[in-house]
Amino acid sequence: MGLPDEAVDLLLVEDNQYDAELALRAFRRNATAHRVQWVRDGEEALDFMFRTGKFEQRPAEQQPRLILLDLKLPRVDGIEVLRKLKTNPRTREVPIVMLTSSAEERDLAECYRLGVNSYIVKPIDFSQFIDLVADIDSYWMRINRLPAPHLP
Repeated sequence: MGLPDEAVDLLLVEDNQYDAELALRAFRRNATAHRVQWVRDGEEALDFMFRTGKFEQRPAEQQPRLILLDLKLPRVDGIEVLRKLKTNPRTREVPIVMLTSSAEERDLAECYRLGVNSYIVKPIDFSQFIDLVADIDSYWMRINRLPAPHLP
């Protein structure tokens, strides 16, 4: 996991420790060398992205290349995190993949209305989860191209 002042490739926003550990294990199993910062709630995710609280020393130019965001989070839910990140010029270009257990149509529709880049329902089976993380890694971290970061 990353430290507050290190560059981070991927921000994992997940309150369930088991799901987070599965995701981290899946990235390791897929031999990805990404620097991952795991935060456990929406407020901590916003602190990380906007460089406040314990992340205030994080350099502005070191935005993650991808955010994996859970929908149901304590303190600030995933919808509100998505809304704040996609409406802010400093963070709106960072791709956000909603990785959630919710298959509710209203959640899916609201996330796309707010600008989510992808909406994925977590598989229950571990091997399917490993395959899913490999696919996420392959596309979002290796194939997908991002514009150069803009500093405020």
